[in-house]
Amino acid sequence: MMRILLPVDGSLLALEAVHYVVRLVKAGLNATVILANVQEPASLYELVLVHDAEAIDRASAQAGLHALQDALALLRAAGIDCECEVAKGDPAHTLIEISERFDCDMVVMGARGTSTLRSAMMGSVSNELLHSSNVPVVVVKPQE
Repeated sequence: MMRILLPVDGSLLALEAVHYVVRLVKAGLNATVILANVQEPASLYELVLVHDAEAIDRASAQAGLHALQDALALLRAAGIDCECEVAKGDPAHTLIEISERFDCDMVVMGARGTSTLRSAMMGSVSNELLHSSNVPVVVVKPQE
């Protein structure tokens, strides 16, 4: 059985990647899914403003779980087994760590996520994964 890492961030492109995986499974691919969301660490401004690192961590975890909900509903409706993982860190590196920890066979993800500023400054997460992952990465582009 193939294990697919499916990173989602709440964006429409992430949901297109979920639909792509659903189509693969319906076409006969025997797979389970690791549904993942990576929250970036709190900024210095957030830490100074809130003064409570644990409160920021709880809010980050809740935001991550919230970002997974639509994708989780689509996978469950399709009858696809999945596990959920919310992590904190640099998205590309953290996704690679998750992929290795869960022994994934491939990554399927949207071409761009919600962090356009980060993408413009540092290169997209999907591009980083394409170059750094030890397993195949399928990048789902927006439908025209």
